[in-house]
Formats: sequence, C-alpha cells, structure tokens
Amino acid sequence: MLTHLSIRDVVIVDKLDIDFAPGLCVLTGETGAGQSIVLDSLNLALGGRADGALIRPGSDKLSVSASFALPTKHPARAVLADQDIALDDELVLRRVVGADGRSRGFVNDQPVSIGLLRSLGDLLVEVHGQFETHGLLDPSTHIDALDAYRRSTKGGAAANEACAKAWQAWRAAHDALKTAQDTLASALAEEDLLRHHVSELDTLAPKAGEDAKLADARTALRHGEQIMKALVEAKAAVTEGNDVEAALRTAVNKIAKAAPQSGGRLDRALQALERAAIEVGEAVHELHAAFDSLESDPHALEKAEERLFALKAAARKHNTPVDDLAGLLERLKARLAAIDNGADHVKKLAAAEKAARLGYEQAAKALSEARKTAAKALVKLVAKELAPLKLDKAAFLTVVAAKPETAWNASGVDRVAFEVATNPGLPPGPLDKIASGGELARFMLALKVVLAGSQDRAVLIFDEVDAGISGATANAVGERLARLAKSAQVMVVTHAPQVAARGDNHWRVSKVSKAGQTTTKVEQLDSAARREEIARMLAGEKVTDEARAAAESLMSGPLS
Repeated sequence: MLTHLSIRDVVIVDKLDIDFAPGLCVLTGETGAGQSIVLDSLNLALGGRADGALIRPGSDKLSVSASFALPTKHPARAVLADQDIALDDELVLRRVVGADGRSRGFVNDQPVSIGLLRSLGDLLVEVHGQFETHGLLDPSTHIDALDAYRRSTKGGAAANEACAKAWQAWRAAHDALKTAQDTLASALAEEDLLRHHVSELDTLAPKAGEDAKLADARTALRHGEQIMKALVEAKAAVTEGNDVEAALRTAVNKIAKAAPQSGGRLDRALQALERAAIEVGEAVHELHAAFDSLESDPHALEKAEERLFALKAAARKHNTPVDDLAGLLERLKARLAAIDNGADHVKKLAAAEKAARLGYEQAAKALSEARKTAAKALVKLVAKELAPLKLDKAAFLTVVAAKPETAWNASGVDRVAFEVATNPGLPPGPLDKIASGGELARFMLALKVVLAGSQDRAVLIFDEVDAGISGATANAVGERLARLAKSAQVMVVTHAPQVAARGDNHWRVSKVSKAGQTTTKVEQLDSAARREEIARMLAGEKVTDEARAAAESLMSGPLS
C-alpha cells in the first residue's frame, strides 16, 4: 500500500507530506483546490510524463517521492531483485524534474531509468481518472485478469500449468526436429564431398603418431652410411682380436674356482666380473640388432619421405594436425553413417513433434473452455454491478477468441478482451474507446469489485468516479468502493458526500493564501472534521444543522 507521499514545488504546492493508511482513503475539497495536483504528483513518482511547467514559480526543480509497503509475494519484489535493488521495510520511488523538463528517477535512493520507475509504478498502482490510466485498460492484461479470476473462484491453476507444460514439451520437440532436419540437410548437401574425403583418407590409412616415427626413420636413413660404419667398428672393437665378452667369461671362471678358498675375499670381484660379462653380452646383442634393423632397401628413404609428405598434405587440406587424421577419418565416417540413419531419425522426431503438438492443442483447448466458462460467470457478475452504478443500459462482454498460430504461447491459444457497449444497438468495443470520464471509472469499479482478491495491485485510485451522479447511484459507488477497500488500498477523489462518508480515512484539500501567495494544503480529518466536511459537501457554502445531521447519518449508515 501507499504509506507516504512527499511533494516539493509542484504548481502551487511548496511543501506537502501526506501519510496514508489502509482501506478506503478519501480526498475531498472544493473544485480547483488541488486534488489533481496530488494525483499528478503521484503520477510523476510512478514514472509518468514529466513537464517543466509543473514546477512551482520561483523554483528551479520539483521533486516527488512515494513510499510503499509491499506484500511478501508482490511481483514488484522480483523486478527489484533483477535490478539488484535492496528492499528493506519500504519501497520509495522518487522523481526529480528540472526546469528544462529533464528528470531523474530513484528507487530507494538508487538512480534508475524512468522506464524502470514506470514499470514499478504499473505494478504498484492502478489509476482510473484524469491522468494516464494503468492496469485493466491495457488489453494485454485481460487474459491474466481472467485467469486470476478463474483461479480464485474455481480454486485451481491445473489447466494453466498443464498448458504451459505441454507448450514446453512441444517447443522442445519442435527444436529437436528442426536441429535434426538442419543437420541432415547440411549433411546431404556435402555427402559427395564427404564420401570423397573418406575414400582419400581410407586409401592413405593414417595412424596416430605415424608422422613422428616417419620423421625419425627419415633422419636415420639420411645418415645410414655413418651409422653403419659406427656399428661395424663398435662390433669389431668388442668381438674381434680380443673378444671382450669371452675374456670376461674366462676371468669369471678363473675367479669362481678360487673363490671358495679365499674366505670371501674374491666374492665382490666375482660379482663385478659377472655383471660386466652380462652387460657386454647385452651390448653385443644390441649392436647386432641395430645392425640387422638397418634398412637394406635402397628406396627406403624415398618411400619414407613420400609417405610423410602425403600425410602432411592431407593435414593441410583438412586444416588439422597430422596426428588427428586418423580421428578425422573416424568422424567423417560417423557423419556418413548419420546421413544413412538421419532420415529415420528425422521421421521419429517428426512423429514425436506431432504428438507433442497434439498434446499442446488438447491442453490449450481445455484451458480455452475453462476461460469461456469463467468469462460467462464474470459477465454475469459485472452485469449485476452495472445497474446500481447508473450503467443499466450498458453491457459488459468478455471475448475469448483464438489467436493466430504464430501467437500461440505457454498461456494458450486465446486472445481475451474486455469490451463494453454503452447503449443498446451500438456495437461493443474496447473499454477505453467506448466509455469515457466518470462512466469509464464506474465500469472499472464494477469490474474491480468482481475481481477483488485476484489482483496484485497494491493501490487502486479512482478519480471522477462520481462524475454526473448523485443520490442512490453515488451511494452505490461508495458502497462498492468500501467493499473493494477490504482487499486493497483504495484512494478516491470525490465530490459526492455519499462516497466520502464511506471512507476509512479522510483528507481535505484546500487552498491557502498568505503574503500574496497561494498554496495547496492537505489535512487529515478526525471524526468531527469529517462530519463538517461532508455537511459542506451536502449543503454548499453555508453549512446547516440539517446538513450536519444528514452527514452524521451518512457516516453511520450501514453498507447496503
């Protein structure tokens, strides 16, 4: 709810602070006293259009701040969380406007865009009257309003949830099908090229690590003569003339025979000779193996280089490392396999998408039927409210129509619109196009009374709701405002005593002239002052005892 409004330097207001309370808040005063200034100021804080002409003469800027206490689950909290704006006990929207018309917005003293200020204002306050109107006059809100009414009266959101779930399933199936179709189409477009690449790589038959081995082999082959000479000379050094291994074996045998009589003195020497003999034997074996491994093919170097060049050429062609050619071949084969199996896969996904679409259409149809049933009930309830509000010749309609498929979404396939026909024989049309002034405000009042409890707005404001009415009709308006105020904070600017008498809280707006300057004053009235103000509204400039008695009767009268 709105808890406080602070106004500085707006038109004829120099400084004004108003503390508001829950329930039905009534603002009264003579015509031109400044009620519209209060509402215009609030509109500025809510992100409404700014104009430097609103600045009080003699000042270079104006400022307005509005403080709100929010319910725990109010949607404005989610907007604040998305913007990383901290919210403690209250939410404060503030607007500063300079003489050049430029303005700045603040939320809890944090600078914000005017767009964010307006978005929060739309969630917090719904206004019906002299300045920009929010809420139910926006046709895009009608489907949510009908759903909220349906859920509050029928006690369930199962149809909405089922439709949203079916929509998500259909979207997922549709996206999977589209991806598979695009992949298959792309693969088919390059199938010939794929098969050519696979054939080339299959013929090449690359192996991981092959290029490194070929490079080493090429190096060895290029220095083959030098390596062969070194091996021959090394073999000769250990095997010809003095056979080192044979000499070591002879030494081992000699020492082994004498070792038992040496008392252990020859053991370590024997062990060393045995190790040396083993190492020399292994060295001789490796020399023979290396010698035997040398390629005797005179074309071996040419073959190795050709193979290495072929691998590198393939790697450049496919823009991949030589080592990855074998993996690339497997991937290309997998893509070909996907093409071969892709048509069957697409068929399966198409069947799944068709089933998911059917599921969505069934869920959306069930939701549409539930909406149409709720729409009929809503029309009947609103119709009952219209006659007492002097709208007995008007008709209210809730149109539930099918949207084009391109506009289907998680909320279903429906377009919902609230329409009115103000006179018999005239076609119905949108609320804001057909009704006007106080008539429109009373339409909104009737609709709001029926929808009470299902809306999220923290504050409802009605201006001119009593325009052109009096007596029983004004009493009916006051009674409905009081009913509505049981589920939301309601603020009404009124000239009807029957409406003012229903207020839970009452403020009087008046002009004060001092030292040649006129300013607007707003004061909260106690019970006695309320009676006097309502008597003034009844009697005019001269308040009589009869008017005071009538005011007392209105204030104490029961709801009808």
